[in-house]
Amino acid sequence: MLATRILRPFSNAPIRQLNLKEKNNVIRCGSPFLSSGDRRSYASQQEQVDGKGVLVTGCDSGFGFSVAKHLHSKGFTVFAGCLLKDKGHEGARELDNMKCGRMQTVQLNVCKEEEVQRGVEHIQARLKDPEKGLWGLVNNAGISTFGEVEFTSMETYKEVAEVNLWGTVRVTKACLPLLRRAKGRVVNISSMLGRMANPARSPYCITKFGVEAFSDCLRYEMHPRGVKVSIVEPGNFIAATSLYTPERIKAIADKMWEDLPEVVRQDYGRKYFDEKIARMETYCNSGSTDTSSVINAITHALTSSSPYTRYHPMDYYWWLRMQIMTHMPGAISDRIYIY
Repeated sequence: MLATRILRPFSNAPIRQLNLKEKNNVIRCGSPFLSSGDRRSYASQQEQVDGKGVLVTGCDSGFGFSVAKHLHSKGFTVFAGCLLKDKGHEGARELDNMKCGRMQTVQLNVCKEEEVQRGVEHIQARLKDPEKGLWGLVNNAGISTFGEVEFTSMETYKEVAEVNLWGTVRVTKACLPLLRRAKGRVVNISSMLGRMANPARSPYCITKFGVEAFSDCLRYEMHPRGVKVSIVEPGNFIAATSLYTPERIKAIADKMWEDLPEVVRQDYGRKYFDEKIARMETYCNSGSTDTSSVINAITHALTSSSPYTRYHPMDYYWWLRMQIMTHMPGAISDRIYIY
């Protein structure tokens, strides 16, 4: 039925609006095309938490900060990796002020090999039973930017990749011996833009496509070892995470224009450039402000005896768009969404 509804916009058949119950049914995690009898939900057998250790990266703010507090409330021992802990950032301070042995902040810059190794050694020394290893790793740390390909410097491409992609790989490799010992979980935070590209977002899309590929390869390799690997692909949560503010967009745009080669400035012109920046500014308050779907997805991946390969916490518009862009010929999806 769902496949028929997706195809209807390209025929003369009338389109029936899905009701709320139907929308919720089709965007449940797991395969959206399963029949109602096979459809999976979060109501599955749970693993015992019992103080198991989980490392969450990028806990200074946003998803990471919220996930760290939520997992702690569920009974996990949380090692909250914070980039700015050594600078006294308020996020790390708030987590430290919980004054609970099951919430420990760790100075962690995922771009620095030595800091990652020290962080893992710190965690191993503080596990309740180091011989049983580390139960979970949530690779959440990430940054984002925008800009068309000719507007984006190579330094920007490298900076975003160093955090989002190589940081994920670096931390995962450092933790795998402990994760294998526990037969634990790896949860990598990707994005809907790890499945479908978008204009002016190539630095971010490239890294998230890479996270998807890395996660799939790791899942295949870790299956015989008993380690389960899941990918969480959030939709638009810009409003909830304050990823972009007008001030940050202006700062990025000013530096971008200043660094552009003269030939690019002349060929595109300032008017075109400013129009693209203005469009980006409209996104500042877009998307959902409720991050509970992302937090619940991560929690399920860590606690379910049968975690899903991919989770899609996103509203119906983006879920449907992702299905069309990943399952239909490019000529069709490009005509609908891009051109």
